[in-house]
Amino acid sequence: MDADGGTGIEIRRAGDRYRGGDPAAGVETRHAFSFSGFYDPGNLRFGPLTACNEERLDPGAGYAEHTHRDLEIVTWVVEGELTHRDSAGNATVVRPGDLQRLTTGAAARHVERNDGALPLRFLQMWLVPDVPGGATEYTVVRAFPPGAEHRLPRTDATLRVARPEPGEEVPLPRTPLAHLQVVRGAARLGAIGLAPGDEARITAPVAHRPALVGTTPGTEVLLWGLRPPAPPPTGPHAA
Repeated sequence: MDADGGTGIEIRRAGDRYRGGDPAAGVETRHAFSFSGFYDPGNLRFGPLTACNEERLDPGAGYAEHTHRDLEIVTWVVEGELTHRDSAGNATVVRPGDLQRLTTGAAARHVERNDGALPLRFLQMWLVPDVPGGATEYTVVRAFPPGAEHRLPRTDATLRVARPEPGEEVPLPRTPLAHLQVVRGAARLGAIGLAPGDEARITAPVAHRPALVGTTPGTEVLLWGLRPPAPPPTGPHAA
C-alpha cells in the first residue's frame, strides 16, 4: 500500500490483496478489503464499497448455492463466461463487457460457476445499501458501453467503465469519494503508475484530483463514484 501522505489518494497494489479461495478446487481469489478469514479492522470498507474481489475459476469450478443479504453485488467479467442462477429464477450467462447487478434485498441465494471450456476471470464488488431489506432485483446490461454510468438503486453510487487510449485523459468522478481499479493495461494517476489489479481510493477535493491517463493500448478501468454512508440518526427519535 502507498500511503496518501495527506494528498487524499491511497494506492493499493495488486500484490497487497488478501489471497483466498481453494486452488485445489480451481478457485483463486484476491480480496481488496477485509474479507472472510482475512480480517483487517483498518480495511473494512470505502464508503459503501465493502468488497472488491478478483475471482478466477477453472472450467467446471464454482460456488455452490449460498445466501447474501442487504448487498448490491456488481459483477464484471474480464475473461470467460460466468453462469449465474438465483432464487428469484434468473439463469444467465455473463460474458466480457456485460455488467451484472444483483440487489439481494432481505435475502437472495445464488450459484456462480464456470460451465465453459476456458478459464474464467471476473471482478465482483459488494456495496452496502442505504436502507436494508426489500425485494431481490436482478439485471444484466449487455455490452455495457464505455463512458456510460450505471446507478445502483439502493445506494448513492455509480459505476463507469473507461477504456482510454494511450495519452487520453479520463475524468474522475466528482463525488466526495472516488474509487478506481485497473482491470487490464496500464494507466497513470498524476505521477503514479497503475498496473492491472492496482486500485486508488480518492478522498481529495474534486479540484485537487490529478488526471487519470491511459498509458498502453487496451487499458480498461472501473470507476466508482461514491458518498460516505449517512450518519446514524441521533436525538429523541433515534432507534
